[in-house]
Amino acid sequence: MSANGKPRSIASTETFQCVRCGLTVTAHAPDGVRRNHCPSCLHSLHLLDECRSRMLPISIAVLRTGEWMLIHRCTRCGELTSNPICGDDNQLILMRMAVRPLAQPPFPLEAFGDL
Repeated sequence: MSANGKPRSIASTETFQCVRCGLTVTAHAPDGVRRNHCPSCLHSLHLLDECRSRMLPISIAVLRTGEWMLIHRCTRCGELTSNPICGDDNQLILMRMAVRPLAQPPFPLEAFGDL
């Protein structure tokens, strides 16, 4: 559905090309959420401040509501942004980012043996 409540035609569907993998992406996910990142590789384009550089997916944040947010960092200016994940986002990459802090802690895991 479009913003005015009418069915969206395929001809008027907005698309963009992924800055990393080249996939042609629809600007609206199947669940109707407007997306700003590629569902395959999760990369995005920094559109604020006319930076126009690639935004790398670096982490996942979980809100109090349980909603997952995708955290991006700009490769040029370093700005961090957060955006909701979409229902068709690459689940393997999302899970890899979510468990990375547990798989690579900043301290030796052997320290748990002394507790």
